[in-house]
Amino acid sequence: MFQDRTEAAVQLAKRLDALRGQNPLILAIPRGAVPMARIIANRLEGELDVVLVRKLRAPGNLEFAIGAIDETGQVYLADYAAHSGATPEYIETEKAVQLESLRKRRTCYTPIRPAIDPQDRIVIVVDDGLATGATMIAALHAVRIQQPRKLICAVPVAPADTLARILPLADETICLETPPQFHSVGQFYRAFPQIDDQEVIAALTT
Repeated sequence: MFQDRTEAAVQLAKRLDALRGQNPLILAIPRGAVPMARIIANRLEGELDVVLVRKLRAPGNLEFAIGAIDETGQVYLADYAAHSGATPEYIETEKAVQLESLRKRRTCYTPIRPAIDPQDRIVIVVDDGLATGATMIAALHAVRIQQPRKLICAVPVAPADTLARILPLADETICLETPPQFHSVGQFYRAFPQIDDQEVIAALTT
């Protein structure tokens, strides 16, 4: 159990301390991970940006991810997507909805500069926890094709089966806790407030 995202970020930064002074690029998955990634970037003397991905929602159950999409349009679909009732037509519609959301977020979060190029950088992709892992999988794919020197996934908590799907996609994976009973990321934080866009923008500009 973490007190809050700040405590989780401090613990992750300690595990990543060997990268201090190597100018790592810390990429946060908005929104919840952005304040965490700001703490990690400050402690590692690195740069901060966001990696923009959105989950593709199951028909009739919008909280359940059947996959994810990044801002280039690259899609990850879980192997159970078809069993959720998601037809090809539904998936195309959902992709269009989420791509438009990603475009708006990029304009909102970094309006005066392009995304930071991960090529030949040590890149750490951070989230505040994993459930299905769909969003992190999409994020790692999106960063990998940009040819980072080293790609690291860093999260406070995830179920073991999700973590197993992540391991082949990163050069190194750091997960502080893999509890056997997992229902949602928020259950492992005493305080887990929603993060709004203004907090994201503040973290990216400080």
